[in-house]
Amino acid sequence: MGLNLKAMKEAKLRLDRLIKPVGSLGTLEEIAIKFAGITGRVNNKINKKGIIIFSSDNGVCEEGVASAPQTVTAMQTINFLRGITGIGVLARVNNCDLKVIDIGIKEDINYPGLIIKKIRKGTSNMAKGEAMTRDEAERAISIGIDMVRKCKEEGYDIIGTGEMGIGNTTSSSSVLIALTGSSIDEAVGRGAGLHDDEFSHKKKVINRILEVNNPKSEDPLDILHKVGGFDIAGMVGLYLGAKEYKMPIVIDGFISAVAALLAYRIDNEVRDYMFPSHISSELGYNLTMKELGLNPILNLSMRLGEGSGCPFAMHIIENSLAIINEMGTFEEGNVDIKNYEHYWREEA
Repeated sequence: MGLNLKAMKEAKLRLDRLIKPVGSLGTLEEIAIKFAGITGRVNNKINKKGIIIFSSDNGVCEEGVASAPQTVTAMQTINFLRGITGIGVLARVNNCDLKVIDIGIKEDINYPGLIIKKIRKGTSNMAKGEAMTRDEAERAISIGIDMVRKCKEEGYDIIGTGEMGIGNTTSSSSVLIALTGSSIDEAVGRGAGLHDDEFSHKKKVINRILEVNNPKSEDPLDILHKVGGFDIAGMVGLYLGAKEYKMPIVIDGFISAVAALLAYRIDNEVRDYMFPSHISSELGYNLTMKELGLNPILNLSMRLGEGSGCPFAMHIIENSLAIINEMGTFEEGNVDIKNYEHYWREEA
């Protein structure tokens, strides 16, 4: 079952009656209408926000495709929980909870608050064969779906997606090419900042990945288990769970957007629950959004990942809901509606 069209219509009618030209608040109005469709209510409020970060290692790092050592995955996962990373700071400032999940870190780490859901210690080197089995991909997706269920039970009103995994732009670009048939030059970026020779090498490795695995473009799960990552699979589950539990979900940057596209290819209706946060500077992001048919809320020239765009988008969404909840109508403001009839006609 998709969006509640009755609630969306009622939200649109209320927005059109607020003291302003019809449609003059643009994207804020679109957000409020979509939110109403998700919840089935015209008036909504966000009291509890959460960002879910999946951390996992990628076997393809053996091929030298990343600019940072693989040990950084475990280090940064701990730093998320310490609150000293980009997303740690931004989540704290914007009153967002972080849920950090080890879904496939190469090292065994323990830190207060870390959720252990490890499929295994990193994916296999997909330049030599499948990244994971189909069963492992399905298990990772199930973990994501279950995380949404738990968030719903814990009273979260909105969730965001985040990831950590050295080498995961290689898997994301491989997935994007397999899904869309796009070229290497359209879909492969420099990740965390590869130099020219390293970047050229990365593209050669991705070519080999696709040749070795030959993922089926019509089968999202085939693509995911052959050339994806456990972090991507977990986020696919978040998007599918968002539809199942009627939870608004915010897309971060390139990697979480590719996961969103995979989820969309599995079930087209999941797009109705997605809010893209910002335009990522990573090559391939705009292509991913075009395939999804969604428009990001912000452009801050960011490419950090981690879920770092989500707190900003959630703040914008909160403002959108405040408009529909608290702004007065023409009648409530004692404004003679006849003086504004042309605004109504424009929208008719």
